[in-house]
Amino acid sequence: MMLLCRDCLFYETAQAISAGTKWPETSETCPVCGSPRLILHDELDQLGISHIDCDAFYASIEKRDDPSLLSRPLIIGGGKRGVVSTACYLARGFGVHSAMPMYQALKLCPEAVVMPPDMAKYKQVSREIRAIFDAVTPDVEPLSIDEAFLDLRGTERLHGACPAVTLCRVVRQIEQEIGITVSVGLSHNKFLAKMASDLNKPRGFSVIGKAETLGFLAQQPISKMWGVGKVTQQKMKRDGIIRIGQLQHMDKAALMKKYGRLGERLYHFSRGEDSRTISPEGDIKSISNEITLDKDVSDFEELRRLLWPLCEKVSARLKKQGIAGRTITLKLKTANFRQVSRSVTPDSPTQMAESLFQYGLYLLRPECQGLEYRLIGIGVSNLCPAEDADQPGLLNDGMSRKIRTERTIDKLRHKFGTDIIKKGRTLS
Repeated sequence: MMLLCRDCLFYETAQAISAGTKWPETSETCPVCGSPRLILHDELDQLGISHIDCDAFYASIEKRDDPSLLSRPLIIGGGKRGVVSTACYLARGFGVHSAMPMYQALKLCPEAVVMPPDMAKYKQVSREIRAIFDAVTPDVEPLSIDEAFLDLRGTERLHGACPAVTLCRVVRQIEQEIGITVSVGLSHNKFLAKMASDLNKPRGFSVIGKAETLGFLAQQPISKMWGVGKVTQQKMKRDGIIRIGQLQHMDKAALMKKYGRLGERLYHFSRGEDSRTISPEGDIKSISNEITLDKDVSDFEELRRLLWPLCEKVSARLKKQGIAGRTITLKLKTANFRQVSRSVTPDSPTQMAESLFQYGLYLLRPECQGLEYRLIGIGVSNLCPAEDADQPGLLNDGMSRKIRTERTIDKLRHKFGTDIIKKGRTLS
């Protein structure tokens, strides 16, 4: 049994401590500093895959910057018609959670302070945290602005300690230099590391070793499986499957027949098997932009006007990163929060705002049959290099002219600034 104090970083075998002092293995405090924040595990010095998740990231940053908010429930979100982006743990105690409609959150917690998100500030903090990660390992895979995988295997000689100790140093550095807390999951693969980081939030550090994997997973509900959404959960519940342990007694062929490609993942994940490596680049799967409207809108022309700036923003991100998308998806949300998604895959991938706009209109028009919408968005997926995009031979003459015009506008904006020229529909 290995012991690690998360506060003073004292590290030793519990047996060695017990033999050399009066400190018993059953003690709940560190023999050096008296801290109760101990990690005790048989495989602590053998595990190196971790998942680090910032605790209530947006809300934690705002509380750091305004101490008067520390004892108050705080919700970060977009006004009464928006949704909750992040809720602090005080607000979560009232039942508030991410993606909840704001009106519902305020019913549950009427005394909450509500603030709009400051994405520029949050991205800067994310970059500062990423710099701390990069200093301990080159193998960092960001999942989002506030979470990442780290592979610390092979860094023992560099840091003079096993990965668990290095992670505790990272956590302490983030708390001292950044001013927020994080939760850590440590295990032998990505699936289990991410599951572990959710076990004891906030400010948690949880370990899942190889020896305990099957027994641990067997007791977990299906909802804990990475990639199993609400619809699949409902289907599995109808099939009588409510715990991961039940999947451990099913063969792969049966699971694939019942759940398709997901069945193969269920088979391996339920047994704690995950062969995925940590990719430092953190592959981008899609790029999108959306807006929640101040009032419900059913008129096609009004939605058409709102769609264009969204297309420009998505296009700008695609061009900046030198990529394009093969599939274009229009996202709508009705007044009663039902989500509508419609997609099209053109002959040629695109990164151009004009193409996104025209295909977006193609998808939007049939949906304007009297329904009112509170949100509209546009996105691309199935990403590819930009050189494969907007091939002239696959575009009609009218679209080719529009693409040439857009490229000319891009050059002018690059030289003189983004506000030098705008399309007429931007001003309408």
